[in-house]
Amino acid sequence: MNLQHVVIQVIGMSCGYCVKSVENALNNIGARGRVNLKEGSVNVTYDEIRLKLETITNAIEDLGYDIDTGFDS
Repeated sequence: MNLQHVVIQVIGMSCGYCVKSVENALNNIGARGRVNLKEGSVNVTYDEIRLKLETITNAIEDLGYDIDTGFDS
């Protein structure tokens, strides 16, 4: 097991439902996440041998949220 920790900035989360949705989606793919609504972020711990970061971001985006990459388009 090779645990990694990453903080992902998520645009559009605003309520308890958002927290539960994101945390459940991550749990369903084998990651653990803790949402911080105030910061607009999710702290994710995952096994990089079993899961790719792209899979994690896709799971969040599939819920309708955007990922803030820090780059302007």
